[in-house]
Amino acid sequence: MYSLSIKDVAKYAGCSTSTVSRVLNNRDAVDPETRKKILETIEKLHYKPNLVAQGLRVKKSNLLGLVVPEIAAHAFSEIVQYAMDAAYERGFNIITVNSHENPDLEENYIGDLLRRNINGIIFSRVSDESRIMPKILKKNIPIVIIDRTLENENVANVVLDNYEAGVIAAEHLLGLGHRHIACITGSMKIALCRDRLKGFKETLEKNDVKLRAVCIREANFDFSSGLKATRELLDDGYDFSAVWAINDLMAFGAMKALKLAGKRIPEDVSVLGMDDLAFGDMVLPSLSSVHYPFDELVEKAFDLITRQIEENRVITEKVVIIPSLTVKESTGSAPGTNIKGS
Repeated sequence: MYSLSIKDVAKYAGCSTSTVSRVLNNRDAVDPETRKKILETIEKLHYKPNLVAQGLRVKKSNLLGLVVPEIAAHAFSEIVQYAMDAAYERGFNIITVNSHENPDLEENYIGDLLRRNINGIIFSRVSDESRIMPKILKKNIPIVIIDRTLENENVANVVLDNYEAGVIAAEHLLGLGHRHIACITGSMKIALCRDRLKGFKETLEKNDVKLRAVCIREANFDFSSGLKATRELLDDGYDFSAVWAINDLMAFGAMKALKLAGKRIPEDVSVLGMDDLAFGDMVLPSLSSVHYPFDELVEKAFDLITRQIEENRVITEKVVIIPSLTVKESTGSAPGTNIKGS
């Protein structure tokens, strides 16, 4: 005989499983009309919650682990803030762990989380060097990988289309007439860096623009490394009219290096970032950037982790988030041209 699940209630009530869960657990943050509709649906379907599963969830205190590579990085700070809000709305407590871009610390900290008997883990790995996944999978607990995923991840994951981010960046600069272009990337041990660079490079090549190896500089996602990489490009005498830094912090560093060298932005060199952080409006000129919807990333991750917990099953679904372009003041037409950007 078929046993109704919380997913069936959500389907008939036209809402998410997490909303049904909040009603069943008598939690706040549910619209009164929605609550009424869910209760009516439960009565109509004669739905009986799985008390054993509920008891296990109570025992675990509705506790989730959130693991990020570097909480000091503003992108991950945004992810943490959105995660705290999402956890509160769904009635979860959350433990945030900062692995400091270190696979050894990552392994130790996640091991500590697993010993706490938590409900699930939302996890952004350090790099290809991360080795904790087998231990997590052995525990058979709900997990969602975000942001730094691998190509064939056999667990639930939410990732930006990083190849498309590179395409967007290249098309924007090409559309402004730039032909001599540099790129400041993160570590090539991180898949998203490889994907962003690949999309950028291949799009340039399709338009008969070669991204020279000497104009690709590997940095560390922070301000100082972006400044250093740009200084090296300038000191080495490479001619470029535009640079794409694959995160905003490195772009801010690039802007400072260019200004210290007497370069005007964007008249002499255009600078394009990635993430579209609020800080982009706090610099002069304001930073054009490829927009990363961190709020959507977190929302999708919590949808996946909640479904696994409520339905008591493993999900291997992949959700891809689409980037977009935010044009501000730091990108303009290439020197000697008068092309209007969009």
